[in-house]
Amino acid sequence: MRPDVVVHDALVLTVDDRNRLFKRGTVIVEDGEITAVRSAQDGDADIEAEHTIDGAGKLVLPGLINAHTHLEVTPLIGAFSDLDFAEMMGSMTALCNQLAGGELDYLASAGYELAALNFLNGGVTTTNSMDVRPSLGAETFGEAGLRGFFGPAISDLFWDIPVEEQFSRARSFIETYHDTYDGRIRATICPHDDWSCTRELWERTAEFADEYPGLLVHTHLLELEASNKMARSNGSDGSLELLAEVGLLNDRLLGAHYRIADEDDIRRTAESGVSVAHCPSIFSYWNPDGETQWTPVPELRDAGVDVGLGIDDHYWHDSYNMFGEARQARLAANLKRSAGQFSSMELVRMLTIEGARALGIDDEVGSLEVGKRADMLVLDVDKPKFVPLTNIPAHVANNATPADVETVVIDGNVVVRDGEIQTMDADAVTKRVEHAVERFEDESAWKLGVGGGDPPSSKEILRRVPKRGPSQLLGRLAVQSLKERLRV
Repeated sequence: MRPDVVVHDALVLTVDDRNRLFKRGTVIVEDGEITAVRSAQDGDADIEAEHTIDGAGKLVLPGLINAHTHLEVTPLIGAFSDLDFAEMMGSMTALCNQLAGGELDYLASAGYELAALNFLNGGVTTTNSMDVRPSLGAETFGEAGLRGFFGPAISDLFWDIPVEEQFSRARSFIETYHDTYDGRIRATICPHDDWSCTRELWERTAEFADEYPGLLVHTHLLELEASNKMARSNGSDGSLELLAEVGLLNDRLLGAHYRIADEDDIRRTAESGVSVAHCPSIFSYWNPDGETQWTPVPELRDAGVDVGLGIDDHYWHDSYNMFGEARQARLAANLKRSAGQFSSMELVRMLTIEGARALGIDDEVGSLEVGKRADMLVLDVDKPKFVPLTNIPAHVANNATPADVETVVIDGNVVVRDGEIQTMDADAVTKRVEHAVERFEDESAWKLGVGGGDPPSSKEILRRVPKRGPSQLLGRLAVQSLKERLRV
């Protein structure tokens, strides 16, 4: 069989269980599968393939995995950058309500295209996204050749959509999109978080998850001080205890953030097989409480928990750069604690194989090994900034950027070649995004321009935010706070 792809005479960082690094290596892909990862041999350059890549001055590594993100509002990148925390949260809550009502489908459609385009350019081959109306995302990412997990967010205290309608949407999405596009697109079940869901919602989610035993359950966990307080208002001792009581604390669960996890939470997470997505940039940018501990990633990993990295709401911190998440994970942890929290290779593994484990697909992708699907990227390291080429993992975690990505292969298909995206028309996407933003400005009270952005007035935001759900959320938290103060 003629190979799909041959990369020869390259640096090859496998990220396998031995973290093998070939100084001069060859990777061969046939029918979408890696069939050889070895030292280069004379004659490899002459192997006839659909795509032959001379690896001189190149580094090959597994595709990057974005373990937690949101995509629909991507065209508004730059709009939130200079707001204060309250302005940002109020504006975003109003936008989510409009998305839920279908008012901003045109913006979401452009957002998925723009995100796919930039993730391809940046070497992100797999994305796990929780959105409001993810159907457009599944189609866009599927057609672009990307690997993606998608699911509609479900909450009874975040917006005013009837719960029955939310589960109906989730069921329809699963039945339509799960395991489509040659298995690259998969559906997830997405209770939004542990601070905006009642016990009844969690119980309903557990019943729903039982109907689809092969699906990942994706949520935000132990993100805010309100997380455990809401669990206590739901009649439990804490967030993880509540999930255990309803039957969701198991190896199907992926929890994003884990900022306030304590020793008992870490132990329970490890024992139950729950995975974690760490998103360092979002809280480095938008930390609502400087006294809150930093996510205990070293302790989680030491306990055996699979921890991947996520870029989260990239339009809140103006970066699609997954390499940057590795660097930020190191810097933030070292600043909050002390130097040496992670080795460079640990960060590379969190970008790749540990992200794959968190999503339950490490038997398919995440490392360059014979028998796995060929998700990989080729970095151009023949640049002054990479001289000298010592400590390759440190270059990846500290120095590499999306601009260094030259070729991207997903499922054996070359989707980016010599810096050019093969599966999307970048110019057409750019024009559609620009038109969507112009329409958004015309239809909203937002002002967006080259010098910055101004959100609507507080009065306009209040008019657009949901009323019933958030008022119940704040009321429950207030009552719980009062009960706890009276018990002291």
